[in-house]
Amino acid sequence: MDATGGPAPAEVPTGAVPEGVPLPPRGRRFRQEVRAFWAIMRANPLTLVGFVLVVLLALVAGLVVLVPAVTGLFGHSISLYPYDPINGFTTNRLQAPSSSHWLGTDDSGRDTFSRVLAALPVDLAIAFAITLFGVAVGGALGLVAGYWNEPWTVGGAVSSLILRLADIFLSVPTLLLSLAVVTVLGRGVWQPLVALMITWWPYYTRLVRGEVLSIKQQPFITAARAAGVGDFTIVRRHVLRNLLEPIVVYFTMDLGTVIVVFSTISFIANPLPASLPEWGRMTEGYVNYFPAYPWPIISVSLAIIVTVLAFSLLGDGLRDILDPRSRRVLAQAGAAGESER
Repeated sequence: MDATGGPAPAEVPTGAVPEGVPLPPRGRRFRQEVRAFWAIMRANPLTLVGFVLVVLLALVAGLVVLVPAVTGLFGHSISLYPYDPINGFTTNRLQAPSSSHWLGTDDSGRDTFSRVLAALPVDLAIAFAITLFGVAVGGALGLVAGYWNEPWTVGGAVSSLILRLADIFLSVPTLLLSLAVVTVLGRGVWQPLVALMITWWPYYTRLVRGEVLSIKQQPFITAARAAGVGDFTIVRRHVLRNLLEPIVVYFTMDLGTVIVVFSTISFIANPLPASLPEWGRMTEGYVNYFPAYPWPIISVSLAIIVTVLAFSLLGDGLRDILDPRSRRVLAQAGAAGESER
C-alpha cells in the first residue's frame, strides 16, 4: 500500500517501458542507443581504444581483399599494396626503412610493409575460422554435456563421454598437441589450420558446460519446466540467449590467442610456403638476420602485438558492456563526464 492507503503501484522492471507510454520514434531510439554506447566507451577508454583498433584492422583487411576483387570485375584490378608482396623482388635486399620502403625490405628484396599488410587478412581469417569452429563444435558438445547430464541416463552417459574426451585433449598443452598433429599431417596451408581446429574445441566445451549448469538452476528454467515446456524449446528460448554474453566475450579475446598460437606453430614447425604472407612464417624467415637487420622482424612483431592487444582490450571491455549492471554504471559515469564538460 502507498502513503494514501491505496494499493502500491506495480514495479516496472529496469529498462521496460510502462504500459500506455508510447515508444520514441525509431530514429530517436537509434540516436539514444548511439549516445548510450558513446557514454559507455568514454567511461572505459581502454575499451574505446580496442574498439577503434579492431574496426581499423577489419576495415583495412576488408579493403585489401575486396578492392582488387571488385575492381577486377571492371577491368584491371587495383591493389592497395605499394609493391607486390609475393613476387615484388628488388635488388635492395634488407634495406632499411625509407620513403620508398616504409618498413624496409626482406632478405629477398620484397617490401616488408606490403607483406605485413597482405598477411593481415590471412591471419584474421585463420583466427576467425579456428575460433568459429571451436564455438560451433565445442559449444554444441558443451551444451549437450551441461543440459542433459542426469546420471544413469543416455544423456548422462553421453555427457560423461564428452567430458572425458575433452579432458584427454586438455591434458596435453595445445601447442605441443598441435605441433604433433602438424608433424603427422605434413607441410601445407591447411595442415596447421586443421591441427588447431582439432585441438581448440575443448576450451569452449568446458566454458559452455559450466555456464549451462549455472543457467539450469535459474528460477525461469524451473518455471518453464513446470509449465510443460520441452527441453529443446527451453534450450532455444532461454539457455542459448543467456550463453551469448560469455561466448561473445571469450570469442573476442580468444582471437588474439589463436593468432599467437598459430604464429608460433608457423615459426617452430615451418609448415607454410615461404612465399605466403603470414606473420609467423615471416618471423621465422627474418630471425636469421636479427639483430644485424632488425626492421623486418620488428615490423612483424609489432603487427602481431597491436592485433592481439586490440582484441584483448575489446574483449575485456565487452565483459563489462554486456553485463546489465556494469553497463548501467558505465553509462552513468560517461554521462556524468559529459555533463561536467
